Amino acid sequence: MMNETLPTRTIRVAILDDHAIVRSGLRMILEEEPDLVVCGEASNLDEARHILKTETPDVMLVDISLKQENGLDLVREARKAHPDVRCIILSMHDEKEFADRALRAGAAGYVMKENADEVAVEAIRKVLTGDLYLSPEVSTRILKKMVEEDSGEKPQHGVESLTDREKEIFECIGRGLSTRRIAEHLGLSARTVEVHRAHIKKKLRCEE
Repeated sequence: MMNETLPTRTIRVAILDDHAIVRSGLRMILEEEPDLVVCGEASNLDEARHILKTETPDVMLVDISLKQENGLDLVREARKAHPDVRCIILSMHDEKEFADRALRAGAAGYVMKENADEVAVEAIRKVLTGDLYLSPEVSTRILKKMVEEDSGEKPQHGVESLTDREKEIFECIGRGLSTRRIAEHLGLSARTVEVHRAHIKKKLRCEE
């Protein structure tokens, strides 16, 4: 009896990154795999929303920091409107600080850009099984944090004590943006930004 090779399911992947060279590099890596196909590339949220509606990707690789936008906004939208799409965050930001924030937004994985050429394919395959993809170090840290929070053993301090919005504003402050620029970037009033800045200063116990 002849052995028959079962057809391989094609995995459709879309890429959101505002740098063409990054998208090109990822496409080359992914399309070396016979069952992976890049079904769309986007440089901003509007283009990514169009891909989600028209191309039905299985996985979307999402840059967390776009020029004037935040990739987590797309993750939150996809979680509600396209729950079958698994989003993996691509980031230059330290995984230790931003991975739990990405997971809360609905991401299924977090990949540092510096390691993307080595782990992107592995991450895609893992999240499609229903698992989360994180580095072993961060997986352990997040699990420990959950246990501590459930038991009430360790209160949050420092950056971990900030809300998602406060972390966004804290990141903008770190980039040297003024209150007015932060307000325009996040679609908030200057007064709201000032209130958040005051909360950040209090939680971090520092002066600007």
